Amino acid sequence: MNLSRFAYQLNALALLIITLILAGAFAEQLYFGELPCPLCLLQRVGLMAAGLGFMLNLRFGLHPLHYGVTLIAALVGAATSARQVLLHIIPDGMGYGKVFFGLHLYTWSFVSFVSILFGVGVLLMISGSAHSSTPKLTRWIKLIVGLFLLVVFANLVSTLLECGLSECPSDPTKYLGLEKIRSWISGVKP
Repeated sequence: MNLSRFAYQLNALALLIITLILAGAFAEQLYFGELPCPLCLLQRVGLMAAGLGFMLNLRFGLHPLHYGVTLIAALVGAATSARQVLLHIIPDGMGYGKVFFGLHLYTWSFVSFVSILFGVGVLLMISGSAHSSTPKLTRWIKLIVGLFLLVVFANLVSTLLECGLSECPSDPTKYLGLEKIRSWISGVKP
């Protein structure tokens, strides 16, 4: 098997995994009603930006610049999630939010970003420094890219409804942007 083709398939798999992580966090937000805090939102942005780098590789061919986008996004995301982990390390502390397989979502976020950093290092070794030709977009790749863009759009709309056009509250309890829209439509001040 051609190494650049293998790297291309790994980019598609990475984008699919990032899409599933973002969709899972979004579903958890909607199903359990836990609004993401500002650090959680920054972690989602980090995943979106990392996914953008993989998506650029799928659309325009493997290129170190695209991997650079993913690396920088993963570094920022890892720093943000590490900060949140450190905020919640206290004796007998319960942490923040639900636990998934024994760890909080912000801890899983850190693990995800470190995995992305490691994975991009491997992909850079596989694909080399020269960029490849523009690959043919199969139906599966188009589906993965479409799902990624849909999840990104849904998260952006949700964030706008949660925070409005102002700073997000540190401990969100309701959709402030949605409240402002409702009050604007009804003509009543919140």
